[in-house]
Amino acid sequence: MTSKNAQLTQATDAISSLTNDTSLCSEEAIFEINANGDWLYKDEKLPVKFCKLFSSILNRIDNQYFLITPVEKLRVIVAQQALVIVDYERRCDGLFSIKSSINTEHLIAGYEQFIIGEDSITLTLDRGIEAKLNRASFYRFIGEFVA
Repeated sequence: MTSKNAQLTQATDAISSLTNDTSLCSEEAIFEINANGDWLYKDEKLPVKFCKLFSSILNRIDNQYFLITPVEKLRVIVAQQALVIVDYERRCDGLFSIKSSINTEHLIAGYEQFIIGEDSITLTLDRGIEAKLNRASFYRFIGEFVA
């Protein structure tokens, strides 16, 4: 594990230890992520800059999604996967660099992280967040690694 990855893991663990016991503010979900990866707040589409910000505090716990800060925990309804992957690149070190539709970037350990289904390819990111490849990335991935 690289120094940068180790630092990121330590930071994620520290944040998790602060936020796991935060109580739920409301049973009602005011945030939603639809099947296209659009983020909605009270049924209004959020600008990408807010989606990117909120994604940094998005967590999946027991197959449910929450926005969690040290003092608040808000339920998020997710139609399918929380993020849609619009591009990926396999690096020479075997890692995959992926980019989501809301301009977040993630590093994936390797090919085996991708879960190949009959009609989708998904993967699990930090904090348990699930992502799926969009149609173009799905077909490109199949052509490069499966066919």
